Amino acid sequence: MNTRMRCAALAGAASVLVVSLTACGGVLPGGDSESSAPVRKGNDVKIGLLLPEKETARYEKFDYPNIERQIAKLTDGQGQLVYANAGNDADLQNRQVDQMIAKKVDALIVDAVEAKTITASVQKAKDAGIHVIAYDRLAEGPVDAYVGFDNGLVGETQGKELVQALGDKATKNSKIVMINGSPTDPNAVDFKESARAELSESVTIAKSYDTVAWKPQNAKANMEQAIAAIGASDIAGVYSANDGMAGGVIAALKEAGITKMPPITGQDAELAAVQRILTGDQYMSVYKPYPEEAATAAEMAVRVAQGRTIEFEALAMDRTDSPTTKQVRTASVSVVALTRDNIKQTVVKDGIYTVREICTAKYAAACAAAGLT
Repeated sequence: MNTRMRCAALAGAASVLVVSLTACGGVLPGGDSESSAPVRKGNDVKIGLLLPEKETARYEKFDYPNIERQIAKLTDGQGQLVYANAGNDADLQNRQVDQMIAKKVDALIVDAVEAKTITASVQKAKDAGIHVIAYDRLAEGPVDAYVGFDNGLVGETQGKELVQALGDKATKNSKIVMINGSPTDPNAVDFKESARAELSESVTIAKSYDTVAWKPQNAKANMEQAIAAIGASDIAGVYSANDGMAGGVIAALKEAGITKMPPITGQDAELAAVQRILTGDQYMSVYKPYPEEAATAAEMAVRVAQGRTIEFEALAMDRTDSPTTKQVRTASVSVVALTRDNIKQTVVKDGIYTVREICTAKYAAACAAAGLT
C-alpha cells in the first residue's frame, strides 16, 4: 500500500451508509452542511483534464485518450472534455486551472506538475464549486479524491527486482546508483524510500540523485557524475525511477565504454523500454495499467459532476493523507513487474502495444529469442 495511504474500509462503508440514508439531502464532497442537497445533472457534464508534461510518453499516448473515451462512454457522447498539458511548467498549470474555472467545468482531473505549487489553484477551483480529482500524483489542497497507483509497491518492486537480478552479486560490496525522480513530485519520494528500503538490506547505495523534472538528459548528467565518482565498471546496478531516465542512464554507460549493461530498472513500460528489455540493455520496468487508472478517474469525475455521490464514493474506499488534507478518498491501482518473460502476458495482452509495434526489424531477433511472435 502507498506509504501515505490508509485503508479505511469501515469509514468508507459508514460514509456510503450515511449517504444512502440521506440520499435526498446528502452532501457532495466539499459540502458545508447536511442541508446542502446534491445538484443532480444528466450526461451534459463538462470535465476538465490537466496533465503535467509530454516528456513521459504515457500522458499523450494513454492517459488523455483513455479518459476521453471513458467520459464519452459514460455520458453517451454528451459529456465534454476540456484538455490541457502543462509541459512541465507549474506556473502554466496554475493558469490552466484558472482557464478551467472560467470555462465552468463541473469537475477537474489534475495531475500536478508540482503538488505543493498547485495548492492555491485547487482551493480556487473548490471555491468556484468545481470538484477536483487528483490524478496519478496527490496534489495538495482540498481535493475531493485521489486516483493513483500504489507508489510504495512500485518502489518496492523495483528494489526487489534489482536485487534479484544481481543474484550472487547482491552483497554489501556491490555499488548501486539511484537515479530518483523529480524532488517536486510526491510520488518520487515514495518510489525512492520504498526502493531504498529494499536495496539497503542487500547492497551499498554508492550514489543517489534526485532528477529535476524527470528529464532523461538530467538523468544522463547525474549518471555521468556517478560514473566519474565510482568508475563505470564498478557499478553493479542502477535504480532508475522511470523508463525515460533509464534511457539517459544507458546512454551515459555506453559513452563510458560499457557494452554489457548492469541491471537497470524503470517504470511506465514505455515502448522503447520494452524493446530495451528484450535486448538486455534494461532489466525491467513497472507496468502500470493506465486504462484502469484512467477509467477510474473518468468515472469518478463524471459521477461527482452528476451529483451521484454514492457511486462516486464507492469508487474510492481507501484514504490517503497529503501534507494539507487528511483522509482524502483514494482509489489505488496495483502494478506488475515487467521483464523479458512476461511482455506478452502484460502490455501485449492488455492492448498497450501490439507485437508488431514492439518487434520492428531492429528487434526481430530479440523478439524471436524471447518467444514474442
